[in-house]
Amino acid sequence: MKTALRFTLASSVLLLMFGFQIIKTQLSLTVRNELGNTESGVTVQLYETEEDYNAEKNPAAEGVTDEKGIVKFKELKAIAYYVLARKDDKDNSGGGEQTGKLEANRINKSTVVIQ
Repeated sequence: MKTALRFTLASSVLLLMFGFQIIKTQLSLTVRNELGNTESGVTVQLYETEEDYNAEKNPAAEGVTDEKGIVKFKELKAIAYYVLARKDDKDNSGGGEQTGKLEANRINKSTVVIQ
């Protein structure tokens, strides 16, 4: 009886440990300028549909790049997102406006260029 109880307890602990380690779908986005340098302070918005992107409404996620030009988004859907990155008079319109389809339960990485 003690062995069965220990086994059940050990199994429960392992399930809890692995359950908390599952990575949710994330995106680490780097923003660079036309010279290839990273840009801090860039406002980045992700949109699920082209219509929302074109109208600049209903962003699925929003953030600002850090001193290394990186912004991280967590708990995303495993879909392709339209990206709008803007700082002052620079943005990424005209190229690289959409990510590839994000892989589920992974930390995905992408780069956009503003000019």
